[in-house]
Amino acid sequence: MAETEAGSTAGRDEARAGRLQWRMLAGFLVGLAAGLAVHYGAGEARWVGEAIFYLGKVGDVFLRLLFMLVIPLLVSALIVGVAEMGEIAALRTVGLRTLVYTIVVSSIAVAISLLLVNLLRPGAGVDPVLANSLIAEGAERAGSIIQTSREAKAGADAIVAIVPNNVFLAMSESDVLAVMFFALFFGIGLMLVQTPQTQALKAAIEGVFEVAMKLIGLVIQLAPIAIFCFMFNLGAQFGVDLLVRLSAFVGVVLLALGLQMFVVFPILLRLLAKKSPIAFFRQTQEAFVMAFATASSNATLPTALRVARDRLRLPDRVARFVLTIGATANQNGTAMFEGVTVLFLAQFFGVDLTLQQQVMVMAVCILGGIGTAGVPAGSLPVIALILAMVGVPPAGIGLVLGVDRFLDMCRTTLNVIGDLVAATVVSAGIGDEPAAEDVAAG
Repeated sequence: MAETEAGSTAGRDEARAGRLQWRMLAGFLVGLAAGLAVHYGAGEARWVGEAIFYLGKVGDVFLRLLFMLVIPLLVSALIVGVAEMGEIAALRTVGLRTLVYTIVVSSIAVAISLLLVNLLRPGAGVDPVLANSLIAEGAERAGSIIQTSREAKAGADAIVAIVPNNVFLAMSESDVLAVMFFALFFGIGLMLVQTPQTQALKAAIEGVFEVAMKLIGLVIQLAPIAIFCFMFNLGAQFGVDLLVRLSAFVGVVLLALGLQMFVVFPILLRLLAKKSPIAFFRQTQEAFVMAFATASSNATLPTALRVARDRLRLPDRVARFVLTIGATANQNGTAMFEGVTVLFLAQFFGVDLTLQQQVMVMAVCILGGIGTAGVPAGSLPVIALILAMVGVPPAGIGLVLGVDRFLDMCRTTLNVIGDLVAATVVSAGIGDEPAAEDVAAG
């Protein structure tokens, strides 16, 4: 009887998720179509600016609701995910698989992007007059990005900053790497101390996770409205004109992201996880749409966790660990975008980068993909920092600011799907092993 009720509940949840997915897709298409219609039909009208402003606020409220809940979700998911490994050996296995996967796949991603930029040379054919006007338009924002990159910690300071001296301060400042370090460390402690008190504490933290997931589930019901707002604003503000004017740059970025998404990932799924790529992409559609609309890996983390559990059927302890780590550390799309943008601007400014410099750019992009904030436009300060390192004027970042929102949506989609691929690959061979609590129960 209980099994029948559980099955019917799971069926209802899956049907509800399917309906939400279609509503999100409808919001995406209708919002984009309406935005493009307004851009080309009434682009200069005063009410258009007001509509963009207020719809932007609606979208901001949605994102703030998600970000409000992401830190409790991330902390509880990572602590419980680590604690449920049961022993250090299991954590070491999952951790090493995740680390090796992240480094190897990120290296492949950046290598693909650098190869394409060198072959196609999109920066060599940009109209100088157009480029100068775009740089002038984005000068103010580029200046703030450059200032942010100068204030960012680098080298040894960046490594030290991963260890928080006050975890609550790190949470208030949304320092995700520091928060993740605390959660990982606390989870290890919870795994090592097996007493009735720590079991009760683990149950309480799992309760925080379940409450956060429930609240996020309620917020996600607003996603179709928020996605409509995001896509309307994108279409109404930019149309397709800017994409056409920077088509060479946009085309190379999309080609690089597409090769990683539809060539590299299917090979990894087929060879390492014995998983059908077609089935995988069908099961992850909801995360795909959410990532594209919000342009934020952190905002999409709750959806990715639900997709991993309900659609991909991955073991909770592995999915929670890999996806929470991956939301910040496994960002293939970000690394690729940074590599393409740096070489594109180097070509435009006539700066010839040696093979050694390009290898350095590749290494920094891999590290940048690991440490970049999972929020919209989080990679731009890293790009400004790399440009300064290789002798390219950082102000040149203003050239790509107009198309960054669209490309940010595309690279975030790759980041999120890449995290789910990573969780699927890491779970292969581990999924059949019983979790620690299952062993105890048996």
